[in-house]
Amino acid sequence: MQLKIDRPIVFFDLETTGVSFSEDRIVDVALLKRHPDGREESFDSLVQPGIAIPAEATAIHHITNEMVRDAPTFRVLGPKLLELFHGCDIGGFGVSRYDLPMLAGEFKRNGLLWSVEGRRVVDAMKIFH
Repeated sequence: MQLKIDRPIVFFDLETTGVSFSEDRIVDVALLKRHPDGREESFDSLVQPGIAIPAEATAIHHITNEMVRDAPTFRVLGPKLLELFHGCDIGGFGVSRYDLPMLAGEFKRNGLLWSVEGRRVVDAMKIFH
């Protein structure tokens, strides 16, 4: 299937320490950026959250405190993520309810300006339901 787009779209997914946008943190970010000409870029990184990963979260995503011990922090990764998302629409599964608010919270906590304003958001969960 040929995806017809007029600007890049970033499909992304996050793994976190929990579900609270204000208290929990990202421990993994993965994305695929598709350009209108068909080129693709991918990015995946563990993230040192600065807080312990609860056993309940590890049971879901299998990311442990030991795995993120030497990973970069969101403060380090944030500028690269801003660059990858620049001028792009956004896609994913459940991104409207969870991933976008969590990502926005991390950008804000780290003093980085980011917004979904002016972007199209394709949430496969909304389409499915």
